Amino acid sequence: MGGILPIKEMAKSLLASSLSVRTKLLQTGVSLYNTTHGFHEEEVKKILEQFPGTMMLQLLERVIELENWTEGKGLIVHGTKNTFCSGSDLNAVKALSTPENGVALSMFMQNTLTRFMRLPLISVALVQGWAMGGGAELTTACDFRLMTEESVIRFVHKEMGIVPSWGGASRLVEIIGSRQTLKVLSGTLKLDSKEALNIGLADDVLQSSDEATALEQAQKWLEQFVSGPPQVIRGLKKSVCSGRELYLEEALQNERDVLETLWGGPANLEAIAKKGKHTK
Repeated sequence: MGGILPIKEMAKSLLASSLSVRTKLLQTGVSLYNTTHGFHEEEVKKILEQFPGTMMLQLLERVIELENWTEGKGLIVHGTKNTFCSGSDLNAVKALSTPENGVALSMFMQNTLTRFMRLPLISVALVQGWAMGGGAELTTACDFRLMTEESVIRFVHKEMGIVPSWGGASRLVEIIGSRQTLKVLSGTLKLDSKEALNIGLADDVLQSSDEATALEQAQKWLEQFVSGPPQVIRGLKKSVCSGRELYLEEALQNERDVLETLWGGPANLEAIAKKGKHTK
């Protein structure tokens, strides 16, 4: 009996340490992996720099910029020339064909897209044209997905002899469920806007396929969710992220922490002063 209490206390200590680490990871700008995981980001970046214009590097640069955008509320991810994203750079994939390189690239993109997801910004993927492979995975890192009528999302990984490795499979399960995800991935289904909307992958289909007009429509669509003070919108996104990723006790604590920054603040006091009826 004498050894039971220390073991219990040790377990509590380990659990508390694990929870602390999980909470810390949700902080903006914190990497998912480090050298203790065998991940060396700078080495991967040097490898990718050999392939100019690689989307993987550009995406990390944009994420870092967004992590320092303290007044932002929302963003729209879209491609150019009516193509969302056709996936990984095949030249880079061919040159980095060892399992070790594959895992390194996987960790690099899992890290980048997880940091993107944890931004206190409401994000929308505007899918025009094709979103294939890694591009399809990128859409799942956004909070919402809007498609034009002619656009298609397709996870082509099986045809490439691999599986999604940027976190796309895990996120897709959260969005559409495990059963539908298995169909989508194993069938390499071509999800047009109608089918994507039907299974819950797309949130809406825009009326126009014109690149500029579709972007304007996406901005108008997003406005309904980001209207209001930045600190409130960012607080809501933080609360949703913690609810998704943390254990219940920590998620509840995070809600209290966010509330503490807002209660009695300018936005709260202004709303109270207006004495508006928010039930309508």
